[in-house]
Formats: sequence, C-alpha cells, structure tokens
Amino acid sequence: MKTLEELRSGQRIGSKRLKLACGLKEFPREIFTLAETLEVLDMTDNHLDTLPDDFGKLKHLKILFLSNNQFKEVPTVLSHCPNLSMIGFRNNQIDTLAEDALPLSTRWLILTDNALASLPESMGALKCLQKCMLSGNQLTHLPRSMKNCKNLELLRIAVNAFTELPKMILELPKLSWLAYGGNPFCAKHPACDTPLKEIAWNDLQLEEVLGEGASGLISKAIYKGTEVAVKVFKGDITSDGLPEEEMDINISMGHHEHLVDVLARGTGHPDGKDVLMLELIPSKFFNLGLPPTLETCSRDVYPEGFTLTLSQSIKILQGMADAAVHMHKRGIMHGDFYAHNIMIDKEANSILGDFGGASYYEPKEVVVRNALERLEVRAFGCLIEEMLILSKDDEVQLQREKLKHIKGRCLTDLNHQRPLFKEIHHVMMTI
Repeated sequence: MKTLEELRSGQRIGSKRLKLACGLKEFPREIFTLAETLEVLDMTDNHLDTLPDDFGKLKHLKILFLSNNQFKEVPTVLSHCPNLSMIGFRNNQIDTLAEDALPLSTRWLILTDNALASLPESMGALKCLQKCMLSGNQLTHLPRSMKNCKNLELLRIAVNAFTELPKMILELPKLSWLAYGGNPFCAKHPACDTPLKEIAWNDLQLEEVLGEGASGLISKAIYKGTEVAVKVFKGDITSDGLPEEEMDINISMGHHEHLVDVLARGTGHPDGKDVLMLELIPSKFFNLGLPPTLETCSRDVYPEGFTLTLSQSIKILQGMADAAVHMHKRGIMHGDFYAHNIMIDKEANSILGDFGGASYYEPKEVVVRNALERLEVRAFGCLIEEMLILSKDDEVQLQREKLKHIKGRCLTDLNHQRPLFKEIHHVMMTI
C-alpha cells in the first residue's frame, strides 16, 4: 500500500521498476505517470482481471508480471507494447489467448497453471520467443505454426491433455530444454515402483534448510546418526510439472556416481507430504552456475570473476556426459540440463541434481527416442560453450579445439545430425 501511496503522491516519478501487491481489483491509472520510464511492472498477487485499453502507453515496458490474479483471457492490449519481452500470467483462470494478442517482441512467456485448451496460430509469428511455459493447462496440441519459432530453446508442456508427443517440436533448431511429463501419452517409468526402504518422519532430526526449489524444500537431517538430505515435496504444480512425477524419476534413476542417490521414502509427514531421503552432498560442493536472469532469458550466468582451468572443465563435462548416458539408457530426459543444476568441488568432481523437469520416454520408437536425446545433446553443447568461455588457459590448444569441434556438432540446427551421448562420452574420454 505504501508503494501505491508513493505513486499517487508523485514520489515514484522516473521509476523504471514498480511492484504493487495490495489486493488491487482495478488497474491504478497513476501507473501511467511513469509511461516515459517504466520498464518492469510486477502486479503479482492481486485480484485484477482486465487491463485498460490504453495500456500501450507504457511504451518502454519490457517485463510484465501478472501471476496469481483473476484474468480469464490474455489482454489483447499487450500487443500494443512494442518493447514487451517477458510476460507472466501464472495461476490465473485464462482459457483464451486470442490471435495476435501477444507482441512480436515476446521472448519469455509464462502461462503455467491456467485453463487453455488451445493456442492461436499467431504463436508462429513470435520469432523472438526463447522460453515458453505452458504446463498445467488443457492443451491437446500445439499450433503447426510454432514450427516457425526458430529461436525457441525452452518449452514446458507438462500436465496438459496431449495424447501424443507433438513431433513438430523435435524439428525446432534450438530447442534444448523440454518437459512434457504428466500428459495422457506419458507412461510411468517401469522402475518407479522399485521398492524403497521406508523411514518414519519422526526418526528424522531436521537441521538447517539447504535449499528450496519450485517443487519442494531440501533440508539437512540426521537419520540414526547419519547425515542425509531430506526433500519434502510441496505437492503443487510447478512450471516444470508435477512433484509426483519428479519423485518417480528420482526413484527410477538408479545409482550413478554423478547423480544424487535416493536412499528411502519418508512416511508419516504431519501434513501428509511426500518425502524422499537422499544422500547428502558434501558441503565442499557448490553450484557451477546461476540460473538465467531476465536479461539472459535461456542461458545461465556465472559469478563475476569465476574461472576454471580447461582440465577442470573437461573433467566436469566427462562426468556429465557419463551421467547423461546413464539417464538416457533408462529413457529419462533431464529437461533442465543446466550448469545451475550441477554441483562441483574444487577438484572438479561433479553431481547433477534437480529432476523437476525430467520426463520419461518409452524406447519403442527409436527415431523419436533418439530425437529426444538429441534435444538434451544441444543443452550439453551449450554447457560446453560456457565451459570454454570460463576456461582461460590457452596452453592446451589441441584439447580446446577438440572441445570446440564436439560443441559444434552438438549445437547444429539439424537434430538428426547431432551425436548421441554414447558417442559424446567416448569422445570426451579421449580428449
């Protein structure tokens, strides 16, 4: 409420960013006093269901967040904002996205957890689109025009009503991060019913919180004198899909030295939450990268001044290629194969975590299976590219050139021309 009062009194004139979360039922006209400067507008957690017809006055607006409101359709006035590139309408009641409602400048679109049954053909006109979050709707298909979204790199279509995988997306030249679990065409992983040791919640001594993701809270705990990690799943749909799908994938993954081991399933949580006990990653490990920013959109960022030697980069990439072979042999696509989901230590030992975006694909159709694997191969190519940038030493030029060569093959626009992880792993082990 204080921010709204400041806006009305003129104290916010010249502001580039504005956040209003105060139970608004109508769009405050005072926002237009910032028309010459406003770039980021966050009105998440209100009761809005419309935007004014002259919303396009905000001609410098780049980022708009309207999640957790009451919109039933995406306002067509957004198309009047020439610089709007990031649009967030998570958790509304949206069942309508009209033709040409979105500005052609759209790079990052979030429509997670709504009621959309279809998308307009004008989606194909969004040539700048890089990230598209559509999980938790009622979609049965994607418009054929989306084959024209040549810059689309990350796509979330989990928990919809697809009766088959939209094959068209396999031809998108830059698609690298895909999540589609929880659709009617998706089978459960055959290993998800693997009997797990069950432990009582009351036998866990919880200690400090280690991290919180979209799907749950991870804490350090003591179980019968042993340090472990405990993940308590929230149970709500995330941008990547359903937490129970993540649990199934975790259980199905099996043991691998570069993946986090599942130790047991917890029972008797006081709020009935799903619980997994995992191996505790030693405290000497840290995140290799940081998640994408609003500016980088689909690519990770790294702490300022952070570097690696080329030998460290190669060791990390070797470990991740080994983990990828293990996953894809089991028909599992990570879906979020990013540096920010990789933990490393100073010796460049590496562990891949966070399977919230993972999907299982049945190995029946070899062509489709390989095409899905090659989507993740492109993500691996992006990781190689970033490792090369972080590696400043040039005395091992031959190794660097070999990495550049395999990177180029992983990043080629034609899916069928990319190598599979088995070949990549072989090449990595010979560098």
